Amino acid sequence: MNETKGLEKTDEGPRLGLVCITSSDAVRYRALTRKRLLQLDAEEQRRTLRELYADNLSRLARAVDFCHERGISLYRITSALLPFADDPAGEPLLEEFAGIMRGIGERAAALGVRLVLHPDQFVVLNSESPHVVANSIKIMRTHARVFDLLGQPRSPLATMILHGGKGGRGRELVETVKGLPEEVRSRLAFENDEHVYSASEILEVCRGAGVPMVFDAHHHVVHEKLDSYEHPSVAEMVEAARSTWPVPSWQLVHISNGLDHFNDRRHSDYVTEVPTAFRRDIWIEVEAKHKELAIEKLQKEWLPSGEAKPRASRKASAGTARS
Repeated sequence: MNETKGLEKTDEGPRLGLVCITSSDAVRYRALTRKRLLQLDAEEQRRTLRELYADNLSRLARAVDFCHERGISLYRITSALLPFADDPAGEPLLEEFAGIMRGIGERAAALGVRLVLHPDQFVVLNSESPHVVANSIKIMRTHARVFDLLGQPRSPLATMILHGGKGGRGRELVETVKGLPEEVRSRLAFENDEHVYSASEILEVCRGAGVPMVFDAHHHVVHEKLDSYEHPSVAEMVEAARSTWPVPSWQLVHISNGLDHFNDRRHSDYVTEVPTAFRRDIWIEVEAKHKELAIEKLQKEWLPSGEAKPRASRKASAGTARS
């Protein structure tokens, strides 16, 4: 699992990332509800999921190319890429797509597109319910298996990002992380949120668990009721979070702006304010409603001249395997 060529560069400026889908129809994925799945017999379930997996993996391959063509260096894969992959209906099908998935991962690495993931809100590793914790670990193991099949490294470069979960249970979270299987723990990172775990609180969890911290600037200003990204605590948290990454140049952060006012927790269409502390060798997921349009605006108006150009390896073969 060492498909990292083109991604481990240092001394570069900010690199921007797309979150899951596009504002246009260029990057979208098919879904399937459990209700619909249960209406099918076992053979129909396998056939339906097999067709859906093939289609969504083809869409993932196109998403990688979409990012490369627009100078987008990071792509957050949807957690719903392969529905029911953690279920007996879908899990046995994964190996059928091993070759296709490996090809997608190799192409992403060759083009210099970093792949990350943010599992959904139902993953709570420090819940008071043992059942919820067990199910959360099961989901995380499935995501890790998908990353393995994509040939992604077992390191924080292939980041799987979670929020802190149940408030007041940081110690329990640390203990759960320590017991996670290596394929999950090696990729895991935690992000601060606007309500429960502040940046300083999640930093302590990350230090205790020995995993990186993803600093979300918008969540920080909302939680602390700040009126500017230039508040000293923003730069301090960027630096503190950086210290948790085993390779500093892998540091990942999030940016968004408030919809109606600076402290509005809802995300705006575009990003017009970015912390000065983000002008460094850093990876930035852009969490704005207008997705690729917001990234294009930042490329033109915020990045240094020339930074919007694709960072792909010029040696990438046009014949590299893809779905």
